[in-house]
Amino acid sequence: MAEKNYYDILGVKKNASDADIKKKYRKLVRQYHPDVSDDPDADNKIAEINNAYETIRDKDKRAQYDAMLDNPFAGQGGGAGFGGQAGGGQQGGFRWEDMKDQFGDGEAFGDGGFRFDDIFSAFGRGARGQTGGQGQSQRGGFDQFGSGFSAQDSKGQDQHAEINVDLASVYNGDDYSIKLNVPVRQINGSVDYENKTLKIKIPKGITDGKQIRLTGQGAAGSGSGKNGDLFLKVKITHSANIRLEGANVYQTVNITPWEAALGEKINVTTPAGTLGVNIPKNSKSGSNLRLKAKGIPAKQAGDLYLTMNIVNPDVSTDAAKAAYEQLKQAFADSSINR
Repeated sequence: MAEKNYYDILGVKKNASDADIKKKYRKLVRQYHPDVSDDPDADNKIAEINNAYETIRDKDKRAQYDAMLDNPFAGQGGGAGFGGQAGGGQQGGFRWEDMKDQFGDGEAFGDGGFRFDDIFSAFGRGARGQTGGQGQSQRGGFDQFGSGFSAQDSKGQDQHAEINVDLASVYNGDDYSIKLNVPVRQINGSVDYENKTLKIKIPKGITDGKQIRLTGQGAAGSGSGKNGDLFLKVKITHSANIRLEGANVYQTVNITPWEAALGEKINVTTPAGTLGVNIPKNSKSGSNLRLKAKGIPAKQAGDLYLTMNIVNPDVSTDAAKAAYEQLKQAFADSSINR
């Protein structure tokens, strides 16, 4: 059976858009990622998928690969593939001996001096006497127009993790250190790991759920392929009296009945620092006091909302009880909707 070309591997048509290719690639990665897939051949499949995507996603590489598929010299089935892929009925794609029998070794095509060697310099060739399929030639199969591309050279997988970040660090943009057991080398399918401490700069103003990208800190590439990237999803931690809505911060603040009734200035410790706040007269529990641009300092800064929570002091002494009795008498004519 002829091997699949890169479009077949990704399950897309040759004229598929970049967006459709990217969407299909992400779906396949989720399906065959070794951490979640039960498929015993998941490692090989994900490497095959990554190899195909790295070519098709790149405009120039894709154009070159399409030219390979359309090239009439590339075998019975319609073209030798990249990186050891065979698109036709032959495993090897180009073979030096077959072409030499047809045209002669080094003979010119007409008066223009176009030589058989020129075919291989234009489309890439394996070593003489070797097939180009499966990446087994001395140069790893067909070069990508002389670029040294090989099926053995593929980028490592991107890795994803979660990092807990204190809300104060989001306001300040602090430095963090994390320890990870990361893959550093991949040779013949075997991956070496090492413990690594990574220093991370928390971007000031980052919001909950956003990702920090660490280039080259993902899974190791195979051969001379680059490492994947590490994506850290930010989970912002904070005290129980705070909740977040995007860049807006809501903080519950306890106040006394007289502060709520009379309206006084109090100092409140917030993620934005200790702030002097004027409590409006006749404040009610649950009402919000908005402090503009005191929320998370994102590109568009959020607001800080102080939610009033009226707390009654304990009546533990006779003097405190007498004070409440006086308060009761003072407001005897007041009515409350219950």
